[in-house]
Order: sequence, then C-alpha cells, then structure tokens
Amino acid sequence: MTDVLLHTDVLIDLATAGQPQATSAETALQRCRERGGRVWLYTGAALLQMQALTEALHAAETGISPSQARAQARHWLAEFSADKHWLAALAGDYQDLFQAEHPEHEALARAAARCPQGQIHILTRNPALMERIDCACTPEQYLAMALAPAPLDFIDLKAQQDLIRPALEQNIQRVLQHGQYILGPEIAALEEKLAAYVGVEHCISVADGSTALLIALMALGIGAGDEVITTPFTFIATGEMIALLGAKPVFVDIDPHTYNLNPALIEAAITPHTKAILPVSLYGQCAEFDAINTVAAKYGLPVIEDGAQSFGAGYRERRSCGLSTIGCTSFFPSKPLGCYGEGGACFTNDDALAKTMRKIRIHGQDRRYHHPIIGLNGRMDTLQAAILLAKLPLFDGEVASRGRIGQRYSEAIQAALPNGAVTTPYVAPHQQSVYAQYTVLLNQRSAVQQRLAEAGVPTAVHYPLPLHRQPAFAHLEPPHVPVAEAMAERVMSLPMHPYLAESTQDKIVAALSRAVAEA
Repeated sequence: MTDVLLHTDVLIDLATAGQPQATSAETALQRCRERGGRVWLYTGAALLQMQALTEALHAAETGISPSQARAQARHWLAEFSADKHWLAALAGDYQDLFQAEHPEHEALARAAARCPQGQIHILTRNPALMERIDCACTPEQYLAMALAPAPLDFIDLKAQQDLIRPALEQNIQRVLQHGQYILGPEIAALEEKLAAYVGVEHCISVADGSTALLIALMALGIGAGDEVITTPFTFIATGEMIALLGAKPVFVDIDPHTYNLNPALIEAAITPHTKAILPVSLYGQCAEFDAINTVAAKYGLPVIEDGAQSFGAGYRERRSCGLSTIGCTSFFPSKPLGCYGEGGACFTNDDALAKTMRKIRIHGQDRRYHHPIIGLNGRMDTLQAAILLAKLPLFDGEVASRGRIGQRYSEAIQAALPNGAVTTPYVAPHQQSVYAQYTVLLNQRSAVQQRLAEAGVPTAVHYPLPLHRQPAFAHLEPPHVPVAEAMAERVMSLPMHPYLAESTQDKIVAALSRAVAEA
C-alpha cells in the first residue's frame, strides 16, 4: 500500500480538467485507492494552495475577475477534498521553516517524513521538489511503479480512524492543552457514558483488561487458598489473574456450540473453597448468564464476566458487562471498542464494590497518602479515554455492522461448503454477538491456514492450547475438559472488522472453499 500526498501543482492539474496532465493525475489517484492507499492534502499548505488555484483559474479562463476565480477555487477545493484526508500540520513542521530556500517543499518533506518509509509518495511536477525529496514523483512516474496491492487486514483499524480523525485530533489536543494526563476530565466523562451504555450504575476505567479482572477479584476478597471456577478455553489472563492472587483456577469444560463455559457442569465443580465463578464471553457472544447466575445464587457466589471480547454484545435485552456481579472488559486496539494502547473497565451495580474498586486502582487509596487497603496502579491514562470518547459515537453502528458481516459470512460459507466441512459460529436466538472474532471449526487446520496464507488471507487461532495445558498451570491436577481440548485443535478465525467490504468477504470465502477442498 502506498498513500499519496498532493503538491500544489498536481492540484492545479486536477482543477483544470481536460488536459493530459489532469488525466494522468486522476488515474494516479484512482490507482492509489485501488491498491488500498489514501489520498492526502496537507493542512499546512492549504492557504498557499488556495491562492495558487485562484491564480491558475484566473489565468486559464478569460473574462472572469479575481474574485470570481477565488470563488471557483474555493468551490472546487471544497468538492475535491470532501473524500480526501487532511494531514495535520504539526508544530515541528514549522521549525526554522522560513529559512529554507523553498519553505513549502521543506514543510512537505517534514510531513511526509512522519510516515513509515515507502508508504507515501508526494505527487508533484516540480523538479526542485523531486530533487529534494526521495518520495516525490510525477503522477506518470507513480503509475509506472510496480506497487503491490495492500495486504488484506485481519482487523482494519485505519478505516475507522479515517472517519473520526478530526475528533481524535481535537480530543488529543485538548488533553495536551490541559495537561491532566492521569485521571483528567475525560476519564469521568468516559465512565459516565460507558456506564449508561452498559446499563449499570458504575464504570471504573482501568489500565487494561487483565487489570480489570485482577481488581474485580481483589474487590471480592479472592486470595490464597480460594478457588475460582472458570473456562480453560480462553486467553491466559483469565486464569493468570486468579493465580496471581494465590487462588486456584478450577477449569470447567465448555459448550461445544458456543465455546463458552457450560453452565450444566458448574455445580459439580463447587467446593467449600469456591469463592467466585468467572465465565468468559468468548468470540463476542455472552456466556449463558441466566443459568450461571442461578447456580451462583444457590451457593451465594459472585460472578465476574470476562467480557474482553464481548463489549457491545446483547443478551436477553441486556448488554455484556451488565449481566453479573462485576463485568470486566478490555479496550485493547483490536477489541470491538478499542483504544490506541492499553485500557479496560469494570462495571457493577454494587455501590460498595464500586467504591472498593476505585480505591484498588489507585494503590488502595481513599484520600491522598491514606491507604486503608492494598491496591495497585491500575488507572487508565487520559489520552486513551479521549480516544475512546472519539470512537463512541460510531460504536452502535459498528456493532450492527459486525452482526451483519458475521451473518453474511455464515450464509456464504454454508452456501459454498454445504457438506458441513466448515462449522460456522452458533449464536443463540436470545444473543447478539459482536463477533470480536469470526471463528469457524474445521479439520486439517494447518493445511487450510497454509493455503489461505498463500492466497493472501490472514487467519488466527484463538486459542491453540487450553489453559490447563499451559506450563504455568502444569502443577494443577488435569481437569476433564474434552470439549475444550477438541475445540483448541479445530478453531480458526477469519478476518473480521466492521468495515469489511462484501467484495473482500466474498474473496475470503472463495479462498476458504478452495483451501478446504485442497487440504
């Protein structure tokens, strides 16, 4: 993939359409997009470009006044830039800028230098600029390059960023301006919005999803000698946080259709040492919380939802993270709602638990330098909250899009492979999955993955080794979890994100069909 940044003279070519140079410039922009690239305009040159366009239009059209040419230039630039991206001018772009022989060239060079090498070309017709900057070239030279198409993304974070770039930049700038990088005003604003979204009284933002689980367990008093029932078919953090407190994870097998904790097996695993149940809402679908909560209530046990993959999912007209004593989630970048670093949150309707969790995330402190309980440094930083606030307005639409794409995947795979060689995700009628991963079940996984990789389709396996088989848990008595062990050998995830185009999805399904047939 190669983006392009437009110099003023190429803009003038495009504005005075009908000439050969304009045609090649238009073709270059089209080629850029076909290869998955983006077309950029530089904000630092906008006024200069406006003036140059005005002069060019005035010179090209006889009988119009400078004011009419200026109006035409404004109108054209507004229409042209509507579907383009603006590269922000940063403070460093102007450092000693006007001492340069060609200030605009120097500014463009600095702007382009922010992009990874080889990922952007400046389109220009200016020989001096091409001599000054290695990545500068004419539209014709760009068209002659043997540029490979963009690789298929397993998760595309760029498409969303393009939609919310102004809000992202404004929110980040606001944090830089007020300087409250820890527990700034964006934290409280985010917590209020997230609590309302989930439908609970309290949201406690934290450093990451693992910390969310740890804080929840600590708030419930889980410690050495205790047992916590959970699933072996999950990321290490679920069992890891239990063990970190000196407690024992008790692994119970999963449902073969949803891959979530099997409620029918929980009661048999309860002992006098059991202090909590920790189900995982895997792959974007909630665990069966009504059944789990019924068992928990019978024995007076709290339930913690590990909703790292299911934020936004629906369960019987309620939402993930609002279905149990405490709900925990992650805002890792690839999650359904992700920040641009680490982040997480705990949710509860219990006032006392919320108060305790808020103390735990700041070293057990209830006021400055007063620590009634042991805690940890578990705060989310303000910049990540600002990023999530910019993303939230899109989230409902993205959840709906994930549902449509997941359903379309299933229908297309079932049509292409009607013999059942690939099992598509099962979503119960009372559930709405956010498809954090679109995960299928198949045999000969390694061979299929290899053939898909050769076809340019990335895949992933979540998770190839159940937790009880991890070396870190080798000291525990092996549990009887045949379903989890079988699923770990057969699950495979396909590219999934809310901006996955239907044409791309069709190519993935066609490649999967061929790979299964050849495996």
